[in-house]
Amino acid sequence: MKQFTTRRLPLAASIAAILASVPIAHAQEEPLGIEEVVVTGSLGSLPGEDVQIFGFGKSLLETPRSASTISSEQLDRFNITDIDELVAFAPGTFTQSFFGVAGSLDVRGTAGETYFRGVRRIDNPGNYPTPIGASDRIDIVRGPASPIYGPSKIGGYLNFNPKSARAESGDYLTETTGALSYETGSWNRNVVTAEVGGPINDRMGYYIYGELEDSDSFYDNTETKQNILQASFDVDINDKLVMKFGGMYHDYDGNQVAGWNRLTQDLIDNGTYITGTATPLDTNGDGKISHQEYGATSGPLSNFVFRPEFVDNSSLIPEMALVNAGTTQLDESNVLVDPNDTLDNQVLTLYLDFVYETDNGFSITNQLFYETIDNINENAYGFSQFGEVDVIEDKLVFAFEKDFGPMTADFQLSPSIRYTDFLRGQDFINEYFDRRDLSQSNSERDPSLDTRLLATQINDDYSEYQSGDYTMYGLAFLGDFTFDNGIAVTLGVRQDYVEADVTTPLELLLFPDGAIPEASDSENLLSWSASINWTTEFGLTPYFTIAEQATLIAGQVGDLPTAQVASGSWTDTSDLWEVGLKGSFLDDSLYFAVNYYEQERVDFNAQAIVTNPTSRTEGIEAELRWVVNQDLVVTGGWTNMEVIIVEAEANGGQFGFYGADDIPQVDPSLVFGGQIIGIPTSPDGRRAGIPENIYTLTGTYSFNDNLAISGSVISVDETPSGSSGAVILPSYTLLNAGLVYETESWTFQLNAKNLTDERYFRSNFPDLFGSQIVLPELSRNFQARVAYKF
Repeated sequence: MKQFTTRRLPLAASIAAILASVPIAHAQEEPLGIEEVVVTGSLGSLPGEDVQIFGFGKSLLETPRSASTISSEQLDRFNITDIDELVAFAPGTFTQSFFGVAGSLDVRGTAGETYFRGVRRIDNPGNYPTPIGASDRIDIVRGPASPIYGPSKIGGYLNFNPKSARAESGDYLTETTGALSYETGSWNRNVVTAEVGGPINDRMGYYIYGELEDSDSFYDNTETKQNILQASFDVDINDKLVMKFGGMYHDYDGNQVAGWNRLTQDLIDNGTYITGTATPLDTNGDGKISHQEYGATSGPLSNFVFRPEFVDNSSLIPEMALVNAGTTQLDESNVLVDPNDTLDNQVLTLYLDFVYETDNGFSITNQLFYETIDNINENAYGFSQFGEVDVIEDKLVFAFEKDFGPMTADFQLSPSIRYTDFLRGQDFINEYFDRRDLSQSNSERDPSLDTRLLATQINDDYSEYQSGDYTMYGLAFLGDFTFDNGIAVTLGVRQDYVEADVTTPLELLLFPDGAIPEASDSENLLSWSASINWTTEFGLTPYFTIAEQATLIAGQVGDLPTAQVASGSWTDTSDLWEVGLKGSFLDDSLYFAVNYYEQERVDFNAQAIVTNPTSRTEGIEAELRWVVNQDLVVTGGWTNMEVIIVEAEANGGQFGFYGADDIPQVDPSLVFGGQIIGIPTSPDGRRAGIPENIYTLTGTYSFNDNLAISGSVISVDETPSGSSGAVILPSYTLLNAGLVYETESWTFQLNAKNLTDERYFRSNFPDLFGSQIVLPELSRNFQARVAYKF
């Protein structure tokens, strides 16, 4: 096995060449590419008709679903650089930390998904930061995807709309236009972007975007190097047939950030850290602790004790104890990252679409999508994985409209096929966060005390290893029936047949006894949705939606563990009902939406703590967008959310790792050399790390055609760090501000984030590790950007 390989790049290049020579297109018009940013105006903040959740040409106001859209102008004005910051504009999207990597958005308290132009990408909970700089618009849909999109997670998804060759009107750009920018800032931030687009002739256009980053980080031993190249081409083959093709290549080199270890409430409240070095276990002197050297201790360092109250000194062994224990004050930037930790990813995404439209409203759309990821992740404290995954999907959509006098009916029929091929190994046994003393610098600490020999370094001793493939055959139907009185009914149903084959080479496992060498299974999955809404003459649109959504319980790179396939626990269904009210007033300059929802995924046998936990969520989401006048734009949001882990509620707790405050009857310095695991008590089953209430407010004001200011406030309730609630992360309020000066060709921008230098934290992987580790968030920081447009 190659730890990091580009084996798929020749294949991908061949596919790209083939795609470039064949015609195809997309079901909806792509929005503008480079647009002259005007300091005054709405910044594209009002929901228009581009957001096609169901593909029926309805505006967001008329669509019976909870959704938000964030324009490229908003992303630029507020300098939104990763998906975690989208919470300011999209209620229900507070994201827990996945070891410091902003991969997937958490929507309604569960891991969401990412789509590229309406097609689901490979799962990415924390493999690489999802790039948003190349987007023209980001749509966030809360709740399951449309049946046309296929099986999906219940919480919601982010749809990435890349910059394209067409202007906002849908016509091609009339002349070559582009931009160059450079951004610098705190912690040696360095980001260069370049983009250019325009017509090739009167029937063809292009758009190309590139981004280079080489930045340090707030966190010690952390840096980011990444290259992004994105291209899109649109071709009018004739008056009825359009072809669109392009793709994105993303090369990311960074590392995961576990945050603070040795977690206590005193550490959160006062910064008081328990010091001390771990017992030496490296007996062969190679500077790393192998699984076999861990196994040679006088007892298990990872000790299972059913309930925390059962832990006492008899549960401990001498090798768990720290040497020279004490206390000190710890800086928030001093985190659990080794200088040799790595997170490398190469991701290639390609698309080829055809759209054929007749004069009588009938259309045929074919979307061909390909994506590959090559991932390697190594953390010295004891976790590593590699993943090599390819996905290819082809979706055909037949759409037509019929006028029945008092009712207009729109129909879509969509067969599709999606094939996934994967190879993945991971190594998490003997994963110890607390052995390293963060108060010691790299020159002071002895790395052999806490650095583990990783499976990816020796291609052996994996905790899990699986290769295989699965194919999904789907057929979906959607109907939208709009009556003259403003009432509309939307109905959708989808049937999928999925078959999977997975194998595990037992000789590569650390514990092969009892492991399953191969498994095959097939499932029939049914998804459906029904909605009704009423567009009134006085600006209000009430709606009601119910849905049942099929879900695949895949791993961190879209893989299927052999044991899950063998047990038949690799698929499940989720339920949703949602009632809401939307409104548009003041000549459509004021938009608001509010809804209440309940959703549930309950199959204990399909519990996937990392990617898709069994949960029940209920909440309220409210959103306001108001273009007060040509100078002032205001948005506001409120999220009220309660997430219950169904397994924890039924059993009084769920499997997890105990922290020091879970076992106050034991001196933590006697445990931090190992760890205690079990079933932390969770009386109400509430999921940790998700605040009950989040309030947001943003505004931007233009003084003239050149100068504008912006600001945002995000207020977040306190929340437990782990499922036991032993450590509480305090509430906080973030204040961000920005200033932009723009001429016809030049833009100068300065943004300050966390202006008051608020000290706050984000729960890190709370369902498993919330009592052991936590991520301190960024202190006050600044970004400055200069851009030239042509």
